[in-house]
Amino acid sequence: MLVVALKPGHDGAVAAVDNRQLLYSLESEKDSRPRYTPLLPTTILDIAERLDAIPDVVALGGWSDLRPTRISYTGAGYEGTQEPTVTTSRFFGKEVRFFTSTHERSHIYMALGMAPRDDSPVRTVLVWEGDVGAFYLVDSSQRIIHTVPVMTAPGARYSFLFGLADPTFPDSGGKPRLNDAGKLMALAAFGDACDASPDIKHVVERILKQDSMYPAPKDEYRDSVLYNAGVESDECKTAAALLTERLFETFAQVAREHMPEGSPLYISGGCGLNCDWNSQWAELGHFSSVFVAPCTNDSGSALGTAIDALSTFTGDPHIDWSVYSGLDFVSDTRPDPARWRSRPLDDGALAGALATGRIVAWVQGRWEIGPRALGNRSILAEPFGAATRDRLNTIKQREDYRPIAPCARVEDLGKAFHQDFEDPYMLYFRHVRESSGLRAVTHVDGSTRVQTVRDSGNPQLHRLLSAFAAERGIGVLCNTSLNFNGEGFINRMSDLVLYCESRGIQDMVVGDTWYQRIEGS
Repeated sequence: MLVVALKPGHDGAVAAVDNRQLLYSLESEKDSRPRYTPLLPTTILDIAERLDAIPDVVALGGWSDLRPTRISYTGAGYEGTQEPTVTTSRFFGKEVRFFTSTHERSHIYMALGMAPRDDSPVRTVLVWEGDVGAFYLVDSSQRIIHTVPVMTAPGARYSFLFGLADPTFPDSGGKPRLNDAGKLMALAAFGDACDASPDIKHVVERILKQDSMYPAPKDEYRDSVLYNAGVESDECKTAAALLTERLFETFAQVAREHMPEGSPLYISGGCGLNCDWNSQWAELGHFSSVFVAPCTNDSGSALGTAIDALSTFTGDPHIDWSVYSGLDFVSDTRPDPARWRSRPLDDGALAGALATGRIVAWVQGRWEIGPRALGNRSILAEPFGAATRDRLNTIKQREDYRPIAPCARVEDLGKAFHQDFEDPYMLYFRHVRESSGLRAVTHVDGSTRVQTVRDSGNPQLHRLLSAFAAERGIGVLCNTSLNFNGEGFINRMSDLVLYCESRGIQDMVVGDTWYQRIEGS
């Protein structure tokens, strides 16, 4: 059974699953389009070109938009866990089953279908994102049997704090910005919740109890100490740390009181990208295990709808998947031979160049699904000098308080970090051993977010890390996403050359070819 699913709204995407195998999950923002781009005709054409048959099931994710006078619904709508709607329709001359379920269900079933199989009689799913914040109990037949609401709009509340402190964010009529949550997560590491004044505590509690975040109620907070205080102010950093703590406490208390102890926890929604919270869930001790998908935010919502359809028709949501399920790199041009010389990739020589401070644009295979570069669309650099972090943030044209993440061979985890668990999708924090000297990837609180690399998971990156270990004694590199600021991953040679030439990057690797900028060109 071939299922093709479409995700409307921001983070537009299309996914195809055939006989439980994920074929593609394509986000419209990828290929250097603006972040959070809605579903584009070109994205649909990209997947149509690559499928060998018309789908048996066409699945549409639910969505809703607040208009000036009414709410406009797409498909089954945004919220709710009600049973999907299944009808028949015609699709390019073929009679197909047409399926639609809510956006809320897309998050639930994305987590269920991507998680490893287990024999637990019940499972706990947590969806916390921009609008929805709830736990769900799922039985052995993969049916939602109980919902425990916790808080509306946890992600929007978190983002709103950044906008409240940001003088450029409007007093009225604005919406919490999708990219502010990640920035606030970085700032929270600079603060300490214990330092919160009564005024800051009062603001944080007001945010937690606010009736609605749409539109963002900044004007109501004019009397607060955080109003336009500046996002890098001590007040904002302290409030970020406190809000991070209070949001987790609120959800953890509900989990302890209402969700079965010893059940596995599956996390979905944009808040699943917060590594601090993921680490705390793993350490809570209430659940037998914790699973977070690499596309836990809305980038995985089309796939979640496809899995919901699969589960509805077969009773089993589980799929086989790889994080590298995007598109292959497009060689739409050749780098100018007057400016770039090419040579076969030599891992040892490239490791030597990295060790001397060269920064490398690294492209392999198909792009990663989800928002994080995992070694196929990455910028790589040596991890030891604090100045490397500043150089990378300058290249990426982003704030200097943003941390740089590393990739590390599994063989080196104990040597480099205090915790040696595997995390191939960069979803948890751990602490760096000072003796490792990894200053470029150590955040202000001593933490870092690591992509752990096995030979079986990403053999090309593992070989390079092994060569770097031979050069410098440890298989760790800086690994940050290869993208123009505010856009999805670069996926064509013309954009790659433009990026490297405009950012001063002297080395590009595409597959097994290493391009080096000719000096003086």
